[in-house]
Amino acid sequence: MSHSHHHEPGPLADASVRTGRVSDAPAVGLVQATVWSHTFADRVPQEVLDTFEAPAFGSVWRRSLANPPSPLHRLLVACAGDQVVGFAAIGPAEVTDESVSDTDGELLVLAVHPEARRDGHGSRLLNAAADTLRAGDRTAVLAWLLADDEQSRAFTDVAGLAPDGAWRERVVGPGGETVREIRVRAEL
Repeated sequence: MSHSHHHEPGPLADASVRTGRVSDAPAVGLVQATVWSHTFADRVPQEVLDTFEAPAFGSVWRRSLANPPSPLHRLLVACAGDQVVGFAAIGPAEVTDESVSDTDGELLVLAVHPEARRDGHGSRLLNAAADTLRAGDRTAVLAWLLADDEQSRAFTDVAGLAPDGAWRERVVGPGGETVREIRVRAEL
């Protein structure tokens, strides 16, 4: 006699990526607040960490999903069943210097909830982001990473995004505190 119908599906059986909707904004805000609080814990002042709250992030996402900044801007969400456990946002790359082309796209943010890591959500999001940028006639993808975030660097290395030599100091605190970011790039 089989009890197989009592077994929960495996973690990947119901994993998916889809385009984000306005109704996803609260869930995306929660993932972002969780991930950013963790990522920036030792990197920015406490008063900045205190602003990393799900409702604040969620309302920003709600506005940008309702009224995208450009046709290429897109939010992709990773789901486990019906639950949003990660997201990636893409858009046109900002052409700041001659090393950036107007056919470059940018991975603006990619985040997966800590409890959903190692289920392949990040890779699925990155693949979907690359496909979507390609469909928008972009020929390369750029992303900015914290220079000392070894976990993110390991992930983008495996995905084929390599440092292109560019870096910047991003102001993250009211006192002018900065974090160093490096740019990674892959041809599409």
